[in-house]
Amino acid sequence: MSDVFPRGGTAIAGLATYGVGEAPGHTSMELTAKAGLMALDDAGLTLADVDALYVCQPTDFFAGLSLAQYLGIRPRYTDNNRTGGSAFMSHVASAALALEAGYIDCALIAYGSNQRTSGGKLQIKITNDQWDAPYEPLYPLSHYALAAARHMHVFGTTREELASVALAARAWAQTNPEAFARGPLTMEDCLSARMISTPISKADCCLVTDGAAAIVMTRMDRAKDCAKVPVPVLGSAAAAWWNSVSQAEDLTMTGARESGARAMEMAGVKPADFDTVQLYDAFTINTILFLEDLGFCAKGEGGPFVASGAIAPGGSLPVNTNGGGLSYCHPGMYGLFAIIEAARQIRGEAANQLEDVNLALAHGNGGTLSSQATVVLGSMATL
Repeated sequence: MSDVFPRGGTAIAGLATYGVGEAPGHTSMELTAKAGLMALDDAGLTLADVDALYVCQPTDFFAGLSLAQYLGIRPRYTDNNRTGGSAFMSHVASAALALEAGYIDCALIAYGSNQRTSGGKLQIKITNDQWDAPYEPLYPLSHYALAAARHMHVFGTTREELASVALAARAWAQTNPEAFARGPLTMEDCLSARMISTPISKADCCLVTDGAAAIVMTRMDRAKDCAKVPVPVLGSAAAAWWNSVSQAEDLTMTGARESGARAMEMAGVKPADFDTVQLYDAFTINTILFLEDLGFCAKGEGGPFVASGAIAPGGSLPVNTNGGGLSYCHPGMYGLFAIIEAARQIRGEAANQLEDVNLALAHGNGGTLSSQATVVLGSMATL
């Protein structure tokens, strides 16, 4: 598998986040463009260097065209892959392959949303799925509640274990100045939170925020001449198993089992090698499912694993070290923020900087556990 992906042939040369939390007076496109310009400046590059745009906006189905127009550039290639929060991990894979082939020279991957200040909500009425719509689920919340309920039934997972995910995320966020939710949070707060779709309560749900993020990717030979030390892309893979959760063969298993295994094979690494893991935690059950499916603990042991404190500050596997979607930010789609936190840890620039980070994983989720995508990033020492 490693021979089909350019392991270390491309790198993240620049990155930026902007407007995290609340950014009143900004449109989603303004936020996206600002983050993109900041990422280019971080790399020591300019808009003139960009010949490919990868973007997925919350409401603009022609976002690739819109961003090119807004920035005043004429890229050779645009990609507007809409798989939800996993889209950006897939963008990394597509950009790496296009860069390696010489099809493009510099890719800007960007996202931004003013979901919070524009009055958006996490829940929407489902209208495009004939199998789920008749039951009027809270989309996407009820679908994740279904997976959580099944995990509880099969493996004995408890609400306390789900709450442990939220508590770990908040503990990381409390020491991250950029995180939106930094206040105290207790087990009792989680267990007494308003139930929304059993067994998922308000405390199990991600934030609704504004925010933008962007990364710049180029070939390694060029990245070495950029302003910051490159973050090599060692592997990236995606898996799409369904759209409607009603089509899932096993509600306790996700496509992360496939995307993670392939990405790690490309990179030539295994779960035990990682220094930190950044997971798409739209709901607390996500973290448990993905830790299991990516191989960081056995299937069914995710609950006890997170309850042990393993993913919290001081634990054996630092997870979502920025606070994640549960406490850092969640402006509609979180995937690109997970990639940036992984890259920041490798560059030594994270708010909650860990020691000697050479290998980091970022995992994205889209739809209702429908699309999974995984990126493996390394330091220059891993090449």
